[in-house]
Amino acid sequence: MRKQTEDRLILAIESSCDETAAAVVRNGREILSNVIYSQIALHTQFGGVVPEIASRKHIEKINQVIEQALQDADVTLQEIDGIAVTYGPGLVGALLVGVAEAKAISFATGIPLVGVHHISGHISANYIEHPDLEPPFVCLVASGGHSHLVVVKDYGEYEIIGRTRDDAAGEAFDKVARAIGLGYPGGPKIDKLAKEGNPEAIHFPRAKVAENEYDFSFSGLKSAVLNYLNSCQMKGEEVNRADVAASFQKSVTDVLVEHSLHAVKAFGFHKFAIAGGVASNSSLRAAFETECAKRGIEFYHPSPIYCTDNAAMIGVAGYYEYKKGVRHGFDLNAVPNLQL
Repeated sequence: MRKQTEDRLILAIESSCDETAAAVVRNGREILSNVIYSQIALHTQFGGVVPEIASRKHIEKINQVIEQALQDADVTLQEIDGIAVTYGPGLVGALLVGVAEAKAISFATGIPLVGVHHISGHISANYIEHPDLEPPFVCLVASGGHSHLVVVKDYGEYEIIGRTRDDAAGEAFDKVARAIGLGYPGGPKIDKLAKEGNPEAIHFPRAKVAENEYDFSFSGLKSAVLNYLNSCQMKGEEVNRADVAASFQKSVTDVLVEHSLHAVKAFGFHKFAIAGGVASNSSLRAAFETECAKRGIEFYHPSPIYCTDNAAMIGVAGYYEYKKGVRHGFDLNAVPNLQL
């Protein structure tokens, strides 16, 4: 590949949880490569991510995924303009592997280093397949660790207007999946099983938070599902797992849709996007498609491959940070609870 002088190529690295990923992104919108090594099979036997195992596997795989990303993009390190790396939030040991790798490459080559916020990456995933999408807009970030309603004021400029008070949406999916015997990872398994069930079969609660109309709470819903399962067991009643999955999923979807579209209207926007692992849920996407169409709101969502953790989204976010002149020194460190 011949690089045009005005092109900017970003090598991106993502290792915040259990995916070791690297990508090459051109001019913030074009993905030249996107390599992901997933550890799901490794952690499934433990019912969730084991941080120590994740960190060790990142160390083992990170050089390989970076070499593969450069090879797939048909570029060399000499052609790279910036190195973007997730430095938080996430698992501290996992983050450290990516940050140390990025700093080492930057030190050895002199290529500028740009630290990227993981949530900014998820939001930026929407830019990959939607060349017409530009700020401002409202974005719902829903994943295993986060449930945020964000006003995207500009590239890399955010205001969080709502967040979860307890469990994140994806965390609730994982816990309920475990309770009904589906195992890990919970989100895709509930999504699949729910297609066989009746979403109206069981009424589970839709929580509202009095102090902030945009905040979420999913712990009460999770408890309601557990209470229902316990009640069935005590009465000797058979549990229809598909109905439980569908009814639970409907409750989560209703809350996410209602809060999100209320915010879009209140802030006077006509554009709305979703991001994060839960954004790949087929029921949630369908509900947003329907409700946005009713209200004349443009709805944006990444392909499922860009919803879960990947380096392409980090490269996109990193490009816009690079363009703004953001540069980090070799004192860049992992920040597991980094705020947006």
